[in-house]
Amino acid sequence: MRSPRLAALELRRFGRGRLPRAALVALLLLPLLYGALYLWSFWDPYGRLDRVPVALVDEDRGARVEGEKLTAGADIADGLRESEVFDWHEVSAAEARRGVADGRYYLSLTVPADFSRRIASSAGDSPQTGALEVRTDDANNYIVGQLSRTVFAEVREAASTKASRSFLDRIFLSFSGIHGETVKAAEGADRLETGVKKAKKGARDLADGLADARAGSGELAKGVRKLHTGAGDLEDGSRQVADGTRALAGKVHAVSGTVRPFLEDNEKTIGDTARLVADASGVIREHLETLAKAAPAAAKNARTAADTLDEVHRDRCAEPAAADAACADLKKARDAAEDVAGIAGDLDTLVADQHGDLSKLDKHLAALQKQAGALADRAPHLSEDLDDAVRKIDRLDKGAAEVAAGAEKLHTGLGTAKTGAGRLDTGVGRLGTGADDLRDGLAKLVDGSSQLAGGLHDGAARIPDYDEESRDRRTGVMADPVRLLSQDLHKAPNYGTGFAPYFIPLSLWVGALVAYMLIAPLNRRALAAGSSAWRITLAGWLPVLAIGVLQTLALMSVLHWAVGLEMARAAGTLGFLFLVTACFTALVQWLNARFGAAGRILVLALLMLQLTSAGGTYPVETSPGFFGALHPYLPMSHVVAALRRLITGGGPAPVWLACAVLAAFTAGALALTALTARRRQVWTVDRLHPELTL
Repeated sequence: MRSPRLAALELRRFGRGRLPRAALVALLLLPLLYGALYLWSFWDPYGRLDRVPVALVDEDRGARVEGEKLTAGADIADGLRESEVFDWHEVSAAEARRGVADGRYYLSLTVPADFSRRIASSAGDSPQTGALEVRTDDANNYIVGQLSRTVFAEVREAASTKASRSFLDRIFLSFSGIHGETVKAAEGADRLETGVKKAKKGARDLADGLADARAGSGELAKGVRKLHTGAGDLEDGSRQVADGTRALAGKVHAVSGTVRPFLEDNEKTIGDTARLVADASGVIREHLETLAKAAPAAAKNARTAADTLDEVHRDRCAEPAAADAACADLKKARDAAEDVAGIAGDLDTLVADQHGDLSKLDKHLAALQKQAGALADRAPHLSEDLDDAVRKIDRLDKGAAEVAAGAEKLHTGLGTAKTGAGRLDTGVGRLGTGADDLRDGLAKLVDGSSQLAGGLHDGAARIPDYDEESRDRRTGVMADPVRLLSQDLHKAPNYGTGFAPYFIPLSLWVGALVAYMLIAPLNRRALAAGSSAWRITLAGWLPVLAIGVLQTLALMSVLHWAVGLEMARAAGTLGFLFLVTACFTALVQWLNARFGAAGRILVLALLMLQLTSAGGTYPVETSPGFFGALHPYLPMSHVVAALRRLITGGGPAPVWLACAVLAAFTAGALALTALTARRRQVWTVDRLHPELTL
């Protein structure tokens, strides 16, 4: 029987009665007790701090600053009540002490009686800082005390900032910097007066220049109109050129399509023929002069030889009765010599007639030799030369089209320029009118700037100037000038989301632990049938894995839909948790199969080691060295790190590492379980009588 069928039979066993079915439902919902309920219980404690009762004691008696009432303590109390950070109860100092002591209030905040007076002292000769008093009792709740330090640090900073902003303008109105800046302003007013006088002169020059500009703008408008007309002619001519080049390109492409195949097929033949013509021309040139010199002698010698052969033939063969056997051959020789003499004579006559043109023939042969050689050298590249010529024609066609398009744009642009030039002429006229008004207005501004400079000099003389020591003593009481600019990458929206990566694997481990309390780690039917070790292993692992997958789906559904857990990578989180379930169930199966009853204790011990070394609450670096040494080697450490990236976001490197680690643990645990199954097929006395049963 195959492993999946054995696993199905194991699960079907839970449907045979009400109690098994109830046990299966409880098993599926068990991780919710550790995961959903626990996370739900402290999902967002910071968002519910307004339910925490805290005592507020305002003993501030206030103070007066330059005749005005200052109530810094009441302002702070009002701000705290509006902030809804805690459930504030305004009580007396004695009631606050009793409430913190007996646990009715988790802490108390007291504004001392001289708080406003100390704040106001920053305007006097002996500035002092105000102090807020916080009383906590860790016997009530340690965490609330820790929270109060963060909250009241923000309260102190807000109170200091508000105090400095409220009183700075009133108390330090005569701050020495104002004196220095007022002096600078007076000096600037002097420069302004000088500049305005120059501006007045410039405005007058501007008005004169704009009158000249008006005349120039009229000429500009007239010239632009002429340019616009010429651009129209240029547009028409460039379009005709573009049409001509387009027609030329079409014809060149047609001819190229016909000629190029011939050139590609006959490049070698053309080269060889051209080389033969060049070589023959060279040979003829080398023997041309020799022919001119030797022709007369050759004609004479040929004639002499012909006459000699004729005489020999007559002497030996003239008689009818002559029977010389060589007569036939002598006749042939005589006729041949006569033909040669005729040809030699004709050649001599030809050379004599053309002797003056032989030098021209030599020049023509030299030109033919050079051109034929060049043709032979370029013959292998004739098709490439043809393509290059076609490309150049195409570029010419494209350039002509671009010129035509540019001419069209130029014509259009000059039309716009013509309109703009007309507007410019009108605008320059308006500017001339405005320049006249500016000139008149600057004359009035000269008088006003003179009065401003005099007033600023008088005001600077009345402002007191503190020395450096006095300024330092006063500014030291002001709000802390240092601010913290923080940036939180992949921020968890609440406390529960931050701790979900820790409690989710805890829930799945407990689910696997309880599942193997109800399901045997090694399938008894497969053991009894003598199946293979791997089939026995899978038959015991697959039903618990199926239950673990259902546990994961139930847990994550409740966390997401009921509790409100939002995941940056929801599908990735669910898939990864299936791998976690596979690893945890394989490990728990091996521990139970290998060590029997003691294996359950080892499962709990391993859970404790993983929880303390996983770094799920505080960074593992804050734990003793023992837990830091275990941290990299236990699966839950990698699970927590990966779930943080999957739930709140961030780089995926820890996720891939965790997948590799979990896969290795799963494969190793299944292999060890298979080895255990092989040993369990052999019965021993220890198995028949175990020392411990649970």
